Amino acid sequence: MKPTLIILAAGMGSRYGGLKQLDGVGPNGETILDYSVYDAIRGGFGKVVFVIRGSFRKEFEERIAKKYHNHIEVAFVEQELDKLPYGFTLKPGREKPWGTGHAMLMATDVVDTPAAVINADDFYGKESFKVLADFLTENAGQKGKYCMVGFYLNKTLSENGEVSRGICTVDSGNYLTTVEEHHKIIEKDGEISGIGMDGNRHTLPADAYASMNIWGFTPDIFPHTEKLFKEFLKENENEPKKEFYIPYVVNNAIENGKCSVKVLSTPDKWFGVTFQEDRPTVVAKLKEMTQAGLYPSPLFE
Repeated sequence: MKPTLIILAAGMGSRYGGLKQLDGVGPNGETILDYSVYDAIRGGFGKVVFVIRGSFRKEFEERIAKKYHNHIEVAFVEQELDKLPYGFTLKPGREKPWGTGHAMLMATDVVDTPAAVINADDFYGKESFKVLADFLTENAGQKGKYCMVGFYLNKTLSENGEVSRGICTVDSGNYLTTVEEHHKIIEKDGEISGIGMDGNRHTLPADAYASMNIWGFTPDIFPHTEKLFKEFLKENENEPKKEFYIPYVVNNAIENGKCSVKVLSTPDKWFGVTFQEDRPTVVAKLKEMTQAGLYPSPLFE
């Protein structure tokens, strides 16, 4: 059985200035999503699950997803603020999304294979999906066999503003030991720094692995995530802005001996459209790769 690809596409792209999942940046109007699905298919994935918002589901299906149906199995799940575990209700004042951990949890009922999780607005490259699919296929039927594709931090920054990244540490076998979410990461005067979970700004190594939210999990990730999300809701019922991130789930599983997380390497270079000003660079890169014969245009006939 082929692995599944879960694409987190519920964000509205507030910094970018619009619904960037639907922005055509390829030579024939292809979206970054199109490239991810195309690379996933040729990498060995058999199903794609889109985590979206109900408010733009119709537009999303018509403009994006219908082109995939003749190439790969497609499913949709919706992430909404009130989609909470049994026994929990939405508290007044909550306006901020629950985060990537909650988004992944929405796919529980439609995924029964090892699965990768990615952002909708990031370009990861062909080989990234190939190493993911190979790892997940090799570990089908296992528990606690997780992975992530690592990119060097200095290769994941934007010239147009601050970004958020999960900063990783690994052991001698290239297994993940911790990942800490850092916000407002920026390079200034040759030094990279960001604000850690302690609220303080720290200098960060240029060659640190950055988690770009490209993970691989065996299906046991879902009950573990739900358990932690329930604990998160209890502990933060009076914190309407806190988010529940995938790195928190992974850290907890590592600390409790429930998993190992292999950091996979790839020759591909990440790029994305965090800000509107990033768009011309992305358009130029995709045009260059198409002209070099790495991708057809259009991607899907």
